Amino acid sequence: MYIKTSILICLLFVVVSNARGQNENAGSLKQEPDSQYPSFGLFEDEELLEITLRFDLSTYFRTKPKKDYLKANMTIHLSDTDSINKDIRLRSRGIFRNQYCKYPPIQLNLNKADFGYSDLDNISNLKMVTECSSGSENRGYLLREYLIYKMFNVLTDTSFRVRLLTVNYIDSENKRRPLKQYSFFIEPLDMLMARTNSVEVKSPAVNQKHIIPYVMDRLAIFNYMIGNYDWSIPGQHNVKVIKPLIIESSGLGIAIPYDFDWTGVVNASYAQPAEEIGTASVRERIYTGICRSREVFEKDLEIFAGKKDKFYLIVNEFPYLNQKEKRDITRYLDDFFDRLEGRSMLTNIFLNSCKNF
Repeated sequence: MYIKTSILICLLFVVVSNARGQNENAGSLKQEPDSQYPSFGLFEDEELLEITLRFDLSTYFRTKPKKDYLKANMTIHLSDTDSINKDIRLRSRGIFRNQYCKYPPIQLNLNKADFGYSDLDNISNLKMVTECSSGSENRGYLLREYLIYKMFNVLTDTSFRVRLLTVNYIDSENKRRPLKQYSFFIEPLDMLMARTNSVEVKSPAVNQKHIIPYVMDRLAIFNYMIGNYDWSIPGQHNVKVIKPLIIESSGLGIAIPYDFDWTGVVNASYAQPAEEIGTASVRERIYTGICRSREVFEKDLEIFAGKKDKFYLIVNEFPYLNQKEKRDITRYLDDFFDRLEGRSMLTNIFLNSCKNF
């Protein structure tokens, strides 16, 4: 039976936001925010935020619990003399980093905490990206990944916001020494959807053709720029897809990337390309976007040319990386923008390696 394309697209984008409990974003926002309280500005404020987490560190690092939450206490340090202290729960999260890293990523459950701030009190689950292991190298990986989120924020508001942290880990059993590391919070998907008036799409049938074209191109070119091939729209690997609630004749969605540790910009020692990729290093760029005309690619690339200074400003004004690390990032970006100067050279790369769906 022949099915019109418009009907098929509508079927693909069936709203399943009521089933959010099935993944890690489940219940990331509470049902009713309390608007009588002021906003903490968790993702609006750029200032480095210090928190302290007290929990059984030995059990956590030994078992890396992904299902059962551990009891914990979180202190948010507002100043040298003022803080908020609440009982929460936490568990580990992630896939590769959960298995490989000594300090796996954390998911905080804030469901029963009452912080007295409208945005914090509206969050149930909060993802926290951690340093993979001790040492300056792993600290650099974490900070570089944070900067990639900030660079994508330059391109669009429909992106995950992040908040940089210093975290004091205190062992509640007094068996381990305190530990202090950098980390960052990732904006809950539900919070992003609330501010963009959209809903999540989970259909496994979605591919690049079902994403708004300029949005799809923006994502694919950005991932090429940062050296990221570890993503896909089918299966929604390291990508979330949302659909605006406003009436749009296209019925197409918006793809939002996340999880950038396996990129050329980060250049983590553990990030090794799979054999089928055919590259020797994650620093070798691969374009995996959908095919467009030469004219469309050139128009898309004009946007990146116009954002170059802002990308570099984010890196060069970041106070928590040294000059050597900043130069490494900007030189890697230089390779992309040097090719962009010729425009046709980069367009030819895209035309020769793009994907037909």
